Amino acid sequence: MSFSRALTLAGRNFKEIRRDTLSLGFLFGLPVFMLVLFYFIFHKLTPQFEMRYLAPAMTGFGQAFISLFSGILITTDRSSSFMARLYATRTRPSEFIIGYALAMVPFALIQTLIFLTAAVVIDVSFFSPYLFTILPLSAVTCAFFIAAGLLLGALCNEKSVGGVASVIVMGQSVLSGMWFPTEGLEGGFMTVMNALPFKNVTVIMQNAAAGIFTFDGVLRPLIIVCAYTVVLFTLATVVFRSKMTK
Repeated sequence: MSFSRALTLAGRNFKEIRRDTLSLGFLFGLPVFMLVLFYFIFHKLTPQFEMRYLAPAMTGFGQAFISLFSGILITTDRSSSFMARLYATRTRPSEFIIGYALAMVPFALIQTLIFLTAAVVIDVSFFSPYLFTILPLSAVTCAFFIAAGLLLGALCNEKSVGGVASVIVMGQSVLSGMWFPTEGLEGGFMTVMNALPFKNVTVIMQNAAAGIFTFDGVLRPLIIVCAYTVVLFTLATVVFRSKMTK
């Protein structure tokens, strides 16, 4: 694999995303708006919406929108002559996938920085040295959402990818436990939540912000998220290769 070709494609994709100021405003602004809204409405009613729980959970929720953007980006290029011209080059499927993934990472990290800054401004007591560990961890968790978006972008067309990718956003919202405490849940539903990556993303962020760097606190959920990420990137590459062949 030529990493230089992947970097060249990533640079082009980065410029394409940067030009879409409306979408970037939505990506950066909506999660912050939701953070402010839910904090001031509910934080005095239940500990679940205190900043120490809400901000890390909303960080993972904001990253879920990355899957929507990465899916739309790749489907838009697939439907244009740009991708057809690239197919005629020596660029490999893995280089395509890496090029699109690398272009999304800076925006995900910027989103996390904006989010944590807003959380500290709203509630100064939320600040701690442990917050600096969230940024490198968010680079890992955002890779999962990017991989999911690229897979859906390789599978779907330009018209359907938005609706299908919203399933990832809903999964992070409903199955992560960000809106309700999960301690009282038992049985199969809790087993499913623990096995899926959504709740593990939230657990990583919340425990990192609290400084709980135990095996069950950060390492085990991180391993689960990384496993899903590897599988999704592999599937995205395989599906993209199939589309190139056709």
